[in-house]
Amino acid sequence: MSIVDNKKAFHDYFIEERFEAGLVLEGWEVKAIRAGRVQLKEAYVVLRGEEVFLIGAHVSPLPTASTHIHPDPTRSRKLLLHAEEIRKLIGKVERAGYALVPLDLHYSRGRIKLAIGLARGKKQYDKRETEKKRDWEREKQRLMRVKA
Repeated sequence: MSIVDNKKAFHDYFIEERFEAGLVLEGWEVKAIRAGRVQLKEAYVVLRGEEVFLIGAHVSPLPTASTHIHPDPTRSRKLLLHAEEIRKLIGKVERAGYALVPLDLHYSRGRIKLAIGLARGKKQYDKRETEKKRDWEREKQRLMRVKA
Protein backbone atom coordinates (compact mmCIF):
# COMPACT_ATOMS: atom_id res chain seq x y z
CA MET A 1 0.00 0.00 0.00
CA SER A 2 1.50 3.29 -1.09
CA ILE A 3 1.79 6.22 1.33
CA VAL A 4 3.10 8.87 -1.07
CA ASP A 5 4.32 8.83 -4.70
CA ASN A 6 6.92 11.02 -6.39
CA LYS A 7 5.20 11.76 -9.71
CA LYS A 8 7.88 14.29 -10.66
CA ALA A 9 10.47 11.49 -10.82
CA PHE A 10 8.57 9.71 -13.59
CA HIS A 11 8.24 12.99 -15.50
CA ASP A 12 11.94 13.92 -15.28
CA TYR A 13 13.64 10.50 -15.53
CA PHE A 14 13.60 7.13 -17.28
CA ILE A 15 13.49 4.63 -14.40
CA GLU A 16 15.65 1.65 -15.35
CA GLU A 17 15.89 -0.30 -12.11
CA ARG A 18 14.06 -0.28 -8.77
CA PHE A 19 15.32 -1.04 -5.27
CA GLU A 20 13.46 -1.26 -1.98
CA ALA A 21 15.20 0.31 1.01
CA GLY A 22 14.35 0.59 4.66
CA LEU A 23 14.65 3.94 6.45
CA VAL A 24 16.19 4.88 9.77
CA LEU A 25 13.39 6.91 11.35
CA GLU A 26 12.62 8.44 14.72
CA GLY A 27 9.34 7.74 16.50
CA TRP A 28 7.69 11.07 15.66
CA GLU A 29 8.59 10.56 11.97
CA VAL A 30 6.88 7.17 11.86
CA LYS A 31 3.71 8.64 13.35
CA ALA A 32 3.76 11.56 10.92
CA ILE A 33 4.37 9.31 7.89
CA ARG A 34 1.54 6.98 8.92
CA ALA A 35 -0.67 10.10 9.09
CA GLY A 36 0.40 10.95 5.50
CA ARG A 37 2.36 14.08 6.39
CA VAL A 38 5.33 13.43 4.10
CA GLN A 39 6.47 14.91 0.79
CA LEU A 40 9.04 13.45 -1.66
CA LYS A 41 8.77 16.07 -4.41
CA GLU A 42 12.11 17.80 -3.75
CA ALA A 43 13.89 14.76 -2.28
CA TYR A 44 16.91 13.00 -3.73
CA VAL A 45 19.22 10.12 -2.80
CA VAL A 46 23.00 10.44 -2.39
CA LEU A 47 25.85 8.03 -1.76
CA ARG A 48 28.37 8.98 0.92
CA GLY A 49 31.14 6.44 1.15
CA GLU A 50 29.45 3.05 1.58
CA GLU A 51 26.17 4.53 2.85
CA VAL A 52 23.00 5.78 1.15
CA PHE A 53 21.03 8.81 2.40
CA LEU A 54 17.67 10.38 1.59
CA ILE A 55 17.96 14.17 1.56
CA GLY A 56 15.25 16.79 1.25
CA ALA A 57 12.24 14.64 2.13
CA HIS A 58 9.88 16.75 4.20
CA VAL A 59 8.12 15.04 7.13
CA SER A 60 5.79 17.51 8.88
CA PRO A 61 5.67 16.78 12.61
CA LEU A 62 2.30 16.16 14.16
CA PRO A 63 1.13 18.82 16.62
CA THR A 64 1.08 16.10 19.28
CA ALA A 65 4.81 15.34 18.83
CA SER A 66 6.73 14.86 22.04
CA THR A 67 7.63 18.04 23.91
CA HIS A 68 11.19 17.04 24.83
CA ILE A 69 12.44 16.79 21.23
CA HIS A 70 12.69 19.44 18.52
CA PRO A 71 11.73 17.79 15.22
CA ASP A 72 13.73 18.65 12.09
CA PRO A 73 11.35 18.08 9.13
CA THR A 74 14.05 17.91 6.42
CA ARG A 75 16.86 16.02 8.15
CA SER A 76 18.95 13.50 6.22
CA ARG A 77 17.73 9.95 6.72
CA LYS A 78 19.90 6.89 6.26
CA LEU A 79 18.62 4.18 3.92
CA LEU A 80 19.12 0.49 4.64
CA LEU A 81 20.18 -1.70 1.72
CA HIS A 82 22.23 -4.87 1.35
CA ALA A 83 25.97 -4.27 0.82
CA GLU A 84 25.81 -5.94 -2.59
CA GLU A 85 23.04 -3.55 -3.70
CA ILE A 86 25.01 -0.53 -2.45
CA ARG A 87 28.11 -1.63 -4.39
CA LYS A 88 25.99 -2.06 -7.53
CA LEU A 89 24.49 1.43 -7.07
CA ILE A 90 27.91 3.01 -6.51
CA GLY A 91 29.22 1.45 -9.73
CA LYS A 92 26.25 2.58 -11.82
CA VAL A 93 26.05 6.12 -10.43
CA GLU A 94 29.77 6.90 -10.63
CA ARG A 95 30.54 5.33 -14.00
CA ALA A 96 27.40 5.25 -16.10
CA GLY A 97 25.90 8.66 -15.28
CA TYR A 98 22.78 7.46 -13.50
CA ALA A 99 20.96 9.27 -10.72
CA LEU A 100 19.16 7.86 -7.69
CA VAL A 101 15.64 9.17 -7.15
CA PRO A 102 13.04 8.29 -4.51
CA LEU A 103 9.91 6.90 -6.18
CA ASP A 104 7.47 6.19 -3.38
CA LEU A 105 7.01 5.43 0.30
CA HIS A 106 4.99 2.32 1.02
CA TYR A 107 4.26 -0.32 3.65
CA SER A 108 5.83 -3.74 3.44
CA ARG A 109 4.83 -6.16 6.20
CA GLY A 110 3.96 -3.25 8.48
CA ARG A 111 7.27 -1.45 7.93
CA ILE A 112 7.79 1.78 6.01
CA LYS A 113 9.94 1.26 2.91
CA LEU A 114 11.24 3.60 0.22
CA ALA A 115 11.36 2.57 -3.44
CA ILE A 116 14.49 3.99 -5.10
CA GLY A 117 14.89 4.22 -8.84
CA LEU A 118 18.15 4.02 -10.77
CA ALA A 119 17.30 6.69 -13.32
CA ARG A 120 18.62 8.41 -16.41
CA GLY A 121 17.50 11.98 -17.08
CA LYS A 122 15.00 12.82 -19.81
CA LYS A 123 15.58 15.53 -22.37
CA GLN A 124 12.84 18.05 -23.12
CA TYR A 125 11.78 16.27 -26.31
CA ASP A 126 11.48 12.97 -24.36
CA LYS A 127 9.14 14.66 -21.91
CA ARG A 128 6.97 15.97 -24.76
CA GLU A 129 6.88 12.52 -26.37
CA THR A 130 5.77 10.93 -23.09
CA GLU A 131 3.05 13.56 -22.73
CA LYS A 132 1.79 12.86 -26.28
CA LYS A 133 1.62 9.11 -25.60
CA ARG A 134 -0.26 9.68 -22.36
CA ASP A 135 -2.75 11.99 -24.08
CA TRP A 136 -3.28 9.49 -26.91
CA GLU A 137 -3.92 6.64 -24.46
CA ARG A 138 -6.45 8.78 -22.60
CA GLU A 139 -8.16 9.70 -25.89
CA LYS A 140 -8.26 6.03 -26.96
CA GLN A 141 -9.90 5.04 -23.67
CA ARG A 142 -12.45 7.83 -24.08
CA LEU A 143 -13.28 6.76 -27.63
CA MET A 144 -13.66 3.11 -26.57
CA ARG A 145 -16.09 4.13 -23.80
CA VAL A 146 -18.16 6.24 -26.21
CA LYS A 147 -18.51 3.35 -28.72
CA ALA A 148 -19.37 0.75 -26.10
